[in-house]
Amino acid sequence: MAGSVHCEPDVEESESLRSDANIAGPMTDPVPGPRPADSEPVAVPAPVPAGLPVSRGTVAPPMPRPEQTRVMVVANQKGGVGKTTTTVNLAASLALHGNRVLVIDLDPQGNASTALGIDHHADVPSIYDVLVDNKQLSDVVQPVTEVEGLFCAPATIDLAGAEIELVSLVARESRLDRAIKAYQQPLDYILIDCPPSLGLLTVNALVAGAEVLIPIQCEYYALEGLGQLLRNVELVRGHLNPKLHVSTILLTMYDGRTRLASQVADEVRTHFGQEVLRTSIPRSVRISEAPSYGQTVLTYDPGSSGALSYLEAAREIALRGIGVHYDGTRAHTVGRQQQQDQHSMSEGLQ
Repeated sequence: MAGSVHCEPDVEESESLRSDANIAGPMTDPVPGPRPADSEPVAVPAPVPAGLPVSRGTVAPPMPRPEQTRVMVVANQKGGVGKTTTTVNLAASLALHGNRVLVIDLDPQGNASTALGIDHHADVPSIYDVLVDNKQLSDVVQPVTEVEGLFCAPATIDLAGAEIELVSLVARESRLDRAIKAYQQPLDYILIDCPPSLGLLTVNALVAGAEVLIPIQCEYYALEGLGQLLRNVELVRGHLNPKLHVSTILLTMYDGRTRLASQVADEVRTHFGQEVLRTSIPRSVRISEAPSYGQTVLTYDPGSSGALSYLEAAREIALRGIGVHYDGTRAHTVGRQQQQDQHSMSEGLQ
């Protein structure tokens, strides 16, 4: 498929490569904003044309930092599409390249917390305490030891009852938004991992965020149910958060050996156009293995096809954020008004 990152089979089974070619050093500029002009480029695998093997050790441009914090909601009411995997691996990719990133785990299962190696048993201060008990977000945020500049607000099993408890609370839809605005530490990105539903937890995320990132798996029924999600985005934008828009669609679980994956990818690109990243995420054993070690694939096996793909997707997101379209071989400036009208997308999926 055009726009996918392809790797030869032996790349997937490579040994874990933990070198400067994949992992950036400690961050020296913790304040959000443009990176210093004298920043050294980070040595990372460079993108290659579709169908060619991925090369390692090539110097590629560093990921730019946004002028202000970007709050991105990773949502899809369909389960098993890679929401949590996408959240933690994009966060790690951005943090490894000098950004300060906070992951907010809003899924009661706590899988994002597990993947980042964050303790989230019942007695740990969590995002539940922020939403229900008005605790400060700074009181629950924990640093991720594996990645410099990456932080996590964990979820515990208590969050499973938050949907019911939030119903009777004042300003129930905007409690996460208020907590984020009161958070004083400088951040470049906040990624919110949503549960596979459209309840009050997801609504809180949509009210708090400005951008929606939708992972879509390259399988049958990929677009099923997205119409309702887009209608909810439209409702929240109309009544609670006028800044909200779908900025990014990421194709996940892409298997280049099947015609079905290409057909689904083509259909998604037809529906969403410019919102779809050129990079797609392949099916990868390494991506599936990493959470069992409390790691992202970026630290578990930086040389795998999954790690390379998430690095490239993160770079594309970072460049789009400053108005630059990166097609893997060149970057050029594009207008910021290329986002499609969300209502039109909803109509197209009905």
